[in-house]
Amino acid sequence: MSTTPTTTTSEPTGAPVVALGTPLVGGSHTRTHGHGTAGLEAVEAERAERLAAVREGRLGSVHSWELVTAVDGPGTRLTVFLSGCPLRCLYCHNPDTMEMRRGTDVSADEILAKVARYRGVFRATGGGLTISGGEPLMQPAFVRRLVRGAAAMGVPVAIDTSGFLGAHADDELLDDVDLVLLDVKSGLPDTYRRVTGRELQPTLDLGRRLGARGTRMWVRFVLVPGLTDDPENVAAVADHVVSFGPAVERVEVLPFHQMGRDKWDELGMRYELTDTEPPSPEATEAVREVFRARGLTTF
Repeated sequence: MSTTPTTTTSEPTGAPVVALGTPLVGGSHTRTHGHGTAGLEAVEAERAERLAAVREGRLGSVHSWELVTAVDGPGTRLTVFLSGCPLRCLYCHNPDTMEMRRGTDVSADEILAKVARYRGVFRATGGGLTISGGEPLMQPAFVRRLVRGAAAMGVPVAIDTSGFLGAHADDELLDDVDLVLLDVKSGLPDTYRRVTGRELQPTLDLGRRLGARGTRMWVRFVLVPGLTDDPENVAAVADHVVSFGPAVERVEVLPFHQMGRDKWDELGMRYELTDTEPPSPEATEAVREVFRARGLTTF
């Protein structure tokens, strides 16, 4: 028997953040703590009903949401962070998104109603909806419903993905996506496996598929001293990005930070990068030059 949806009353637990450099439009380009799921109704349902709703994409596991400018795509974005991720990145700043069970059940209609509320803001700033995570493609039916709903309102949609589950995004889904934020964690397979616990090839497959389709891409690469900053690894990332073709509009080299370290401790998870310092501005800029030397617009 279903219960009536109840409004979430927990304190905001939104994601900490990485500044992306020069914004495309005016406004803050440093992510603040988000709203958690405050302002969204949490849905409670019996197991069978819940599973049916998840399969149909009517219900998804949501970590948090926020409204921010020049982060997660151009303009002002409503970014929805979904729970669940198959990767175990050593530098993950939101380890609480790794398991879907830690999210809040929210209906697609609830999120689309919030998207509709901000349509004027999106039109004025060139922004839109960004679906992030965790890994959004762990919930492809839910993502599909959000993408279709936003596209029907004329709202541009971006998906932020590692690409590992790129096979879950079929051409029909991608037809309604305006931009893919593709996180390339490493250029060498062994380093990628060390960083994420997974294989690199699915990310490359998605990048090349998006390039062949002409789907716009922003590529992100996190620079971690002693982990991803080896010159051979950086060069391999840059070469892979070039292979994606001209659909890549920009590359963002993001310096490692320690903002999520406390979350690992709170979750009882071992954090291996305790002694790793952020890269210097000079080192970060030198890596950006590696991408620029290949003709890639890089921030």
